[in-house]
Amino acid sequence: MKSLLPILLLTIFTACKQTTDTNTIPIAFYNCENLFDTNNDPDVDDDDFTPTGKYHYTQKVYHQKLHNIATVIQSMANGDGPTIMGMAEVENPNVLNDLCSQPELNRKNYKYIITSGPDPRGINVALLYKSDLFTPLSTEKIRVDLSAFGNSKTRDILHVSGILNADTIHIFVNHWPSRLGEEETSIAKRQAAANADKQALEALYKTNPNARVIFMGDFNDNPDDVTITHTLGAVAEKANTSVSSLYNPWINIYKSGEGTEEFRNHWNLFDQIMLSGNMLNQGQHLHYLKAEIYKPDFIVDHYKDHKGQPHRSFVGTHWINGYSDHFPVIMYLGNN
Repeated sequence: MKSLLPILLLTIFTACKQTTDTNTIPIAFYNCENLFDTNNDPDVDDDDFTPTGKYHYTQKVYHQKLHNIATVIQSMANGDGPTIMGMAEVENPNVLNDLCSQPELNRKNYKYIITSGPDPRGINVALLYKSDLFTPLSTEKIRVDLSAFGNSKTRDILHVSGILNADTIHIFVNHWPSRLGEEETSIAKRQAAANADKQALEALYKTNPNARVIFMGDFNDNPDDVTITHTLGAVAEKANTSVSSLYNPWINIYKSGEGTEEFRNHWNLFDQIMLSGNMLNQGQHLHYLKAEIYKPDFIVDHYKDHKGQPHRSFVGTHWINGYSDHFPVIMYLGNN
């Protein structure tokens, strides 16, 4: 694991305004599906998401996309929005500045942290948080080494430590390599990402055996895949979760047939939030309550063959005024 770096050296923050504290803390993750601005960055392959690109991604479309994503975030937790939310497929700080400026969010005191990784499309992971409830202490980006696969590159992992309601927690935000291309190679790339996470967690626990961890992301693997259950050691049952292992409620949710995105008539549950075993005891200040897939009716597609799926932004290259091709996920923590 790389050493923690000062926040201002690695990340960029911005603010919105005002929030409300409660005894239940919602923690969310959302793959925002290509949340780009309209500018052509010569250093990354973002040409498709420009006014002259194949998606005809104009300022009008961009502003509507921001409004749609902000509407989803604002609607969570009974209209108060999540306290902390990991994000995937976010291009840059400009996008998050614009997102926080949306009327739905500009009174909720959100700030953000974003990585700037080597993904060839220029998409990154980020952390959105209410600054009156969460105070970042340090941050680090963890590089996933794909040198064994030629010029392949992927998103960095974001690790943020901070104070949440008087407890120090460590948050890891992930977006593992996709399932595109040859299956064996794509599996090996996600295994490389899982190994990077495992090493980071082991180094953290070596320094602090009682570290409280919230581990989230779009893993492009399901909860019962070996990268999750074996490499990360995530377990489905509270009784089997040690202090330094990860509890993953999504294993049983996935077994029940639920998912966050559908591909070829099969539901996947790639989007997951896990937490360390020392956050399961209700006697602890922060402790696990429940987890759920967030899918209010307005973000569900009701059109013919897409019925029940997430109402995505585009069909092919045609803008359909949707939200994302993934449903968000939420975990609720109790706050004694």
